[in-house]
Amino acid sequence: MNIAKQMMGGALRRTYATAPYVPAASLEGMQRRYNGPPTKSKPESPTFYTARSSYYDEVISLESAIHQTRSALRTLQLLNLPKFARDSLPPLQPVWKTKLALNEDLSTKLSTARYRRVIDLLNELNDYRNVAQTAGCEGLAAAIQSMLDNFEPENKEAVLARGKRKPVTFDEYGRTYTVGRRKESSARVWVIAVQPPPEEPAAAPPLSAVAQSVSDEASAPVDNAASSSVDLVPETSGPLSFTLPPTPVKVTTTNILINNTPLHQYFPLLSDRERVIRPFKIAGLLGAYNVFALARGGGTTGQSGAVSLGIAKALAAHVPDVEVLLRRAKLLRRDPRMVERKKTGRAKARKAYTWVKR
Repeated sequence: MNIAKQMMGGALRRTYATAPYVPAASLEGMQRRYNGPPTKSKPESPTFYTARSSYYDEVISLESAIHQTRSALRTLQLLNLPKFARDSLPPLQPVWKTKLALNEDLSTKLSTARYRRVIDLLNELNDYRNVAQTAGCEGLAAAIQSMLDNFEPENKEAVLARGKRKPVTFDEYGRTYTVGRRKESSARVWVIAVQPPPEEPAAAPPLSAVAQSVSDEASAPVDNAASSSVDLVPETSGPLSFTLPPTPVKVTTTNILINNTPLHQYFPLLSDRERVIRPFKIAGLLGAYNVFALARGGGTTGQSGAVSLGIAKALAAHVPDVEVLLRRAKLLRRDPRMVERKKTGRAKARKAYTWVKR
């Protein structure tokens, strides 16, 4: 056994002299035979072995973008702004894709917690974009916006305009057309400003000027020839006094017609009439506009509330300065209260029948 080992050892030690020399450059294009187990290719993403690799890839990319943006803003000294600077930033109205839309984009089913995590990251990144855009860093803001566009729906403009009211338009005569509703009633309201009265001709000189001229003549010296006529004038202790008539107050008359009927005839109750003219009183425009309304459905309370809402919308369009007053008085918002339905087994919505022992 030992003799065999010695012979083999000697043969192996002499291979450097017996094996042919092969240059290393000639072996570069050769494929070496590998007899071991087959090798696996390296996965493209480090989250390949997770259950939701696409979701975690997006989360990692958002966190990386937030970290880089935070570093850039800290370098520009735009991070940790004081309260007055944060309050001066323009308000944000972010609109992100729904959970179902993200499920389709990521090809995985997201839970509410995972969807909320993505939304929180997007909101934080959107806040940084707002700071960068306000500070004038257009390049940084554009880079952030390009990433946020992947998570915004295609109908973003329609979603933002969903809660906005359509502006009130004026026709060729200066009238506004608005619609008001309350309970089961609806009203279409046309409002137009009262036309100014025609200019009156030049009036006679006021009596105060006449009185002044008469007093000047009385105080002037007169000769003896005219003393006889002056003596006929009774002497008074003071200057001549004249009583001026009171200045007439011009009251502009307006017409408020409901279904081609005057207001006091259509709404005999005082509370209904007060509800209709309340927008004029709040805005201080009583007697400045004519109103024509068509009310349908419901009772007097609902119709008067519908007309009042239409008038308030029209006044906000005619005089934008009073919109804040009308909004604070809650006249530009429809009353959401509705009649409660009748319940089975009750006389009305909540009224119960008298209990009788049997």
